[in-house]
Amino acid sequence: MQLIDFVMNVDKHLFSLVNQFGDWSYIILFGIIFIETGAVILPFLPGDSLLFAAAALAANKTSGLNIWTLLILFLVAAISGDSCNYFISKYLNHWLQKKKWFHKLVKPQYLTQAQEFFDRHGGKAIAMGRFIPIVRTFVPFVAGGGALKYSKFLHYNVIGSFVWVSICLICGHFFGNLPFVQDHFSMIVLAIIFISVIPALIGMLRTKKAGN
Repeated sequence: MQLIDFVMNVDKHLFSLVNQFGDWSYIILFGIIFIETGAVILPFLPGDSLLFAAAALAANKTSGLNIWTLLILFLVAAISGDSCNYFISKYLNHWLQKKKWFHKLVKPQYLTQAQEFFDRHGGKAIAMGRFIPIVRTFVPFVAGGGALKYSKFLHYNVIGSFVWVSICLICGHFFGNLPFVQDHFSMIVLAIIFISVIPALIGMLRTKKAGN
């Protein structure tokens, strides 16, 4: 429920966060984006909506947030998060697959969906998956457990992270403070989440259909 509340009122929570923690809020924002992909088991943390809201808040000069600092911060968080995910799979995948708690936290259909997405697009799936919630958490895990070299993985990781962060911040910075957007911020955030989740939902439906 707290996660739903955060997503629904991400603008208000961010404002309170920055007011309470000041510059330390940068570390918190970094942590959320890093953990979304880096921790493997927490794919439901806000990604696109958080970047959009942070950029919208940074457009207000009195907020205390700097858009260029956010760009660098989120870019490093996205790249390092994916890399962490890759190496967790590379060195711990076989061990994790034997643990019941891992399969309770990570649904098999998510890994199946990510594997199919990776098999279909190859290394490009790392960059493309950045724009699909849930998928972006498990594609690096699938890549780390496969034969994809880290140098190639990093190439697509950097490209995907840069494009993803840039688009989200640009949209948030230029559109986030429009009166219409401010008046309907929660609905727009939900629309962003819904639109970005559509490919993942389609993939899940295809997986279930193939299983039947």
